[in-house]
Amino acid sequence: MISPELNFNLFTSDLSHYFKNQVKVGLFGSGVGLSAVLGFSAAYACYYLISVAKKPILIAGGKKFHQFIKYQQYELITAPDGGQISLDWFDNDESASHPDQSMRPTVLLLPGLTGTSRESYILHMVQQSRDLGYRCVVFNNRGVSGEKLLTPRTYCAANTEDLEVVIEHVQRTIDKAPLMAAGVSMGGGGSEVRLKGVVVFSAGWDVFECTASLEKPLDRFLFNSYLTSCLQASVDRHRTILEKKYDIDHVMKAKTIREFDERFTSVMFGYPSNDDYYRDASPIHKIKSVQVPMLCLNAADDVFSPNHAFPVEAVKQNPNVALLITCHGGHIGFLEGLWPRQSTYMDRVFRQFTKAVFENGSSLDDLH
Repeated sequence: MISPELNFNLFTSDLSHYFKNQVKVGLFGSGVGLSAVLGFSAAYACYYLISVAKKPILIAGGKKFHQFIKYQQYELITAPDGGQISLDWFDNDESASHPDQSMRPTVLLLPGLTGTSRESYILHMVQQSRDLGYRCVVFNNRGVSGEKLLTPRTYCAANTEDLEVVIEHVQRTIDKAPLMAAGVSMGGGGSEVRLKGVVVFSAGWDVFECTASLEKPLDRFLFNSYLTSCLQASVDRHRTILEKKYDIDHVMKAKTIREFDERFTSVMFGYPSNDDYYRDASPIHKIKSVQVPMLCLNAADDVFSPNHAFPVEAVKQNPNVALLITCHGGHIGFLEGLWPRQSTYMDRVFRQFTKAVFENGSSLDDLH
């Protein structure tokens, strides 16, 4: 299933590209004509968000299939600071290729900024893993998956403490099984310690450039404001505990992601300034330290991660890293074919690389 969010991302990306090209070649001869087109696009975007991009309803006649989509096991683990982290497991106990549960290859899935195990791109990766006979476990960032926030702490793109706790817990639980990770968007900048491999989709390599791109007039209207409101909604759900330490009213007045981070995220994690946070949160500075095989997929037309900020030269200097760039794909879209249906190019890359790491990983033991 292709989610409405992905289709909307592709539509607005193409729309933005179309406007820029039309203005550049002078097809809009008057300000009135341009205003009319922009007005129409704004009206259509509002219509799409209100009338089209609604949350899907899950209907399944078979209990087994319903359980598969909903996952088999929900687990809460406790972090050192007393907070709780939720994990969703799909054990795949009917795996024919890996019937021994203790040795079944496992993929740790890391959703994007406000994403959870219910995102369509996560469900696609679970389906691919199921077909290969692998187990999956999804790491939901604190407070985004319905669980109560026990401590005044949420998500930080630069902090990997929760991820390290999750990796250690998963490895203790399935200590003999090989483990790799797949991260999406802002979930792709984490630690790769003790993993056999990593695959990352649509990473925002330079956070300064990502936010600058999202602050361009059309992209700010189409994406930035909406994502900021999503972040604020997540904070507001946990207002009772967060307002004990932070000025939530001030946070709720933020108009952009940058303003949100200035007023909330960078403050929460003790950064002297938001620039310090963004510098620390940019994966481009961490490429040189990657020590396991890592494949990264980005689209050149991703408004969330502009292609001029892709770490091409840094990747060339690290034999453990490969960067795969497509001309089109938007942000975690990667639809392919004349009439895109079912799986995407992102699904195909995930399946092929995951299988290669688990079944032929010994050939990557020495990449230097």
